[in-house]
Amino acid sequence: MQIYLPIAEMSVNVFVILAVGGGIGFLSGLFGAGGGFLLTPLLIFLGVPPAVAVGTGTNQIVASSVSGALAQWRRGNVDLRMGLILILGGLVGSGLGVLLFHWLRRLGHIDLVISASYVVLLGGIGGLMVTESVRELLRRRAGGGTEPIARRHARGWIDRLPLKVRFRRSHLYISALLPALVGIAVGVISAIMGVGGGFVLVPAMIYLLGMPTAVVMGTSLFQIVFVTANATFLHATVNHTVDVVLALVLVLGGAIGAQFGVRVGARLKGEHLRVLLGLLVLAVAVKLLIDLLVPPTEPFSLAATIGAAR
Repeated sequence: MQIYLPIAEMSVNVFVILAVGGGIGFLSGLFGAGGGFLLTPLLIFLGVPPAVAVGTGTNQIVASSVSGALAQWRRGNVDLRMGLILILGGLVGSGLGVLLFHWLRRLGHIDLVISASYVVLLGGIGGLMVTESVRELLRRRAGGGTEPIARRHARGWIDRLPLKVRFRRSHLYISALLPALVGIAVGVISAIMGVGGGFVLVPAMIYLLGMPTAVVMGTSLFQIVFVTANATFLHATVNHTVDVVLALVLVLGGAIGAQFGVRVGARLKGEHLRVLLGLLVLAVAVKLLIDLLVPPTEPFSLAATIGAAR
């Protein structure tokens, strides 16, 4: 069954969009990531203009993240104090990101920037997550113990930052500046790339802040809800790139899928979750890189079109 998307100016199969929304919601609940790192590329692959895919993608992430965050909250996996600091930074970052998005769109460079950003960020972060998780699994098999990641690495300058706060749920005593800066960075990325930022936020919370994996999943979803809601509002009012029809169908599928993702994620170990997320991130980066490098089979030529019309 086909439906028309007024902002994207195209028709799509409603069941395909429902399946995409459900799959993204499942991943959101499973990994504690909003799923936008996969949603926006999938919408682009389906023919949705990148600017509309970004603006509408943030809207779906809000719904799936709310569903997943509530499930994680009931399990006690949300560090409220950490989440609030991340949210404050994220609100500032998403506002800056939407303004940058608007400027790049006026210059006509936004499509290239979106695709290139995905390739660079997803490739780097996916590689880091897979490498670190495989090392952890090999260390455990060799009998190296299960010492938390944060304690194995020298934190150096991180421990010398001022404004330290005790995060009891995460068992941390660190500077509030660090999660605030992480929040700002994730907010900018969320607005530019149409993502919740979970694929950046989750590794940063694990490897940089040193939070336990179980708490990371719930806290990241809690932060993503508010930051993506702000980005969605700004995209709708400033850039006019939110397709309400597309968003509603994605939201319906995402809210259902997130509940199943949380249940499955509770049965997997943290190292396994990080390996799976890293591999998924790398796969999306490779696909986007191929699309950037391989020329289209039917290149569009404005000169040829004008000549044919004459």
